[in-house]
Amino acid sequence: MTDGSAPTSTLLIVLLFSLIGSAFFSASETGLMTANRYKLRHQAQLGHKGARRIMALLAEPHRLLTLILIGNSAMNVLAGSLATLIGLRLHAEAAVALSTGLLTLLLLIFGEVGPKTFAAAYPEKVAYPAAFILTGLMIALSPVVNGVHKLSSMLFRFKARDPHQQEVLDSDELRSLVSDSTDALPTQHRGMLLGVLDLDSIQVNDIMIPRQDVVGINIDDSLDDIINQLRSVQHTRLPVFRGELNDCIGILHVRHTTRFLQTEHVSKEDILHYVREPYYVPEGTSLPAQLRNFQKQRQRLGLVVDEYGDIQGVVTLEDILEEIVGDFTTSGVDPHKHLAPQPDGSWLLDGGVSLRELNRRLNWHLPLDGARTLSGLIIECLDTIPESAVSLRIDEYIIEVLQVRDNTIRSARVRIWRS
Repeated sequence: MTDGSAPTSTLLIVLLFSLIGSAFFSASETGLMTANRYKLRHQAQLGHKGARRIMALLAEPHRLLTLILIGNSAMNVLAGSLATLIGLRLHAEAAVALSTGLLTLLLLIFGEVGPKTFAAAYPEKVAYPAAFILTGLMIALSPVVNGVHKLSSMLFRFKARDPHQQEVLDSDELRSLVSDSTDALPTQHRGMLLGVLDLDSIQVNDIMIPRQDVVGINIDDSLDDIINQLRSVQHTRLPVFRGELNDCIGILHVRHTTRFLQTEHVSKEDILHYVREPYYVPEGTSLPAQLRNFQKQRQRLGLVVDEYGDIQGVVTLEDILEEIVGDFTTSGVDPHKHLAPQPDGSWLLDGGVSLRELNRRLNWHLPLDGARTLSGLIIECLDTIPESAVSLRIDEYIIEVLQVRDNTIRSARVRIWRS
């Protein structure tokens, strides 16, 4: 040392400190900004002090970023000045250039890339200790932080967005978040959450039992046929009608029939005594709205009608719940008997099966923007009702029509095209 200034060894120590400081601020920025805010918010609600400290900093992101940038800039400027001073101590212009270049490389690797990469991989390990230090610095440097922030706002005339608005997710973003949470949520729970999010895009006519498949009691049938039907039926509620479904009298809860089925003298009047007024549902009603209507009306079964009042099918509370929790049944009947796998890998399907059910059950991707059933999709693609067996290809699916009756496709075989 040739003068009263600090020795070179001291300058080197301060230079090392400035490199560490630059690494700290770089890692802090990445760690705090990439930490899982939903997890932090949950931990803060449980009383975790570190999480509360982080959430307090993130509540004012503009001040936090200003503090980090002030600190990072100060460390980099200090390091650059020290490198230049050390180069001058060596009394060589080449040493100044070399020290500046070497410092630039050290700052890039150890002050920026390395710390930020580590913080991106382990954000919480960085965020908790960083928040403790930054909270103290925020208090100590509050006048400087506020002054720099106000000056930059005046010069560039921008207004910081509300951080709470930035955290609001729409349904599509929430769906993506749930879909990507493969490690955090069991498959069944993830499926239920996605089912709830999909309800808004589904209408009752997407999941209803079409009228040709509705099981009901024709009160015009003979009394013996009606009694035999009641004793063997697998459903808990049945529409009661005269002649055809559009002339519906009401809904019969099968449990009430046990009161008179064991007696010797049963009449149609006994059956009609327990028939309740039918509950009608307009087609096009969304599933969330219909779920609320079922709760409000205390109903479990509704007759879906079109704009002309004609009954198109039946929707039940269980149908809506299955869209959320998946398929279930309380009887020994297979609810998917119209889906029959074949030894060659194809599927023998009922023409009335809904496309939504096929996509859900078999993980297919049949189009849902038009027809709602397999029969409707085939007729829509052919632009006519086939009079005999015919094959067609829809995207990657090869469909072979097997049976056509009453102007509708009763059965078809579907296999996936393997190119």
